[in-house]
Amino acid sequence: MKSAPFRYTKPDSIEEVVSLLRDHGGDAMILAGGQSLMPMLSMRLAQPKILIDINRIDDLKGVHPADDEIRIGAGTRYVELGNSKTIRDTLPLIAEALPHVAHAAIRNRGTIGGSIALADPAAELPACAVALGARFVLVSHAGIRIVEAGAFYQGLYQTARREDELLTEIRMPVPEDGYASAFFELSRRQGDFALAGIACFGRRVDLRFSDLRLVFFGTDDRPVVAENAARAACETPFAEETLDRVRHALEEDLEPMDSLHGDRTFKLHLAKAVTARALGALAERVGL
Repeated sequence: MKSAPFRYTKPDSIEEVVSLLRDHGGDAMILAGGQSLMPMLSMRLAQPKILIDINRIDDLKGVHPADDEIRIGAGTRYVELGNSKTIRDTLPLIAEALPHVAHAAIRNRGTIGGSIALADPAAELPACAVALGARFVLVSHAGIRIVEAGAFYQGLYQTARREDELLTEIRMPVPEDGYASAFFELSRRQGDFALAGIACFGRRVDLRFSDLRLVFFGTDDRPVVAENAARAACETPFAEETLDRVRHALEEDLEPMDSLHGDRTFKLHLAKAVTARALGALAERVGL
């Protein structure tokens, strides 16, 4: 199929983009990497009246350490994140997740901001952002608004971003000493959409996990913070019995969606499997 007709523009600055969004609102769409948007246009699942290409704007690119956080431009491509020593050394959860994002050709073009803003429930980086306690910077004609990652995702492809706002930056806190992370996902083939995945972040206190965050993707309609499962994992010293309690608690945290790839029961089974593997890896990394 071919896309519906639209006007194309390629502004040079964030200010120009914000002005266009103010004038066109819901009739405008942002083109960054285009790895999801272009197929949507071709299938007419998206029919904007104006397409705003932000690839020329250098202020939206790069990985920048700043005090106690890492600021990542929304237009930064996956391949740049993967090549960044700052990301590898400071945010190992992101580094571990990146090889699971689609295929190399897509990572060469796709951007972190595109993934964050699209809110595909099977995407890896939104879940990682929630697990790490990231904040998203949104800019409009009214000014700057900062939204916590955990509050940003509101449903299937639904976010807190307003029609006149541009996502410009992702701010990731630098983990404190003693914290570690683990990532795991299951898909039919390497590079396929995740059927179930988990991003873990936490530390140890004595022989237990502490401050543990378990964020699931690919199961529900958005990244899900499994609070009951995390609480169960922290109650006692880590052992096989701990995993049994965590698996049981997940039934309260997750509401998996039926899909062509499996029903709710199957998705929940996969979620329990990735949890056991990821918590085992995290336990080793924090010395449990």
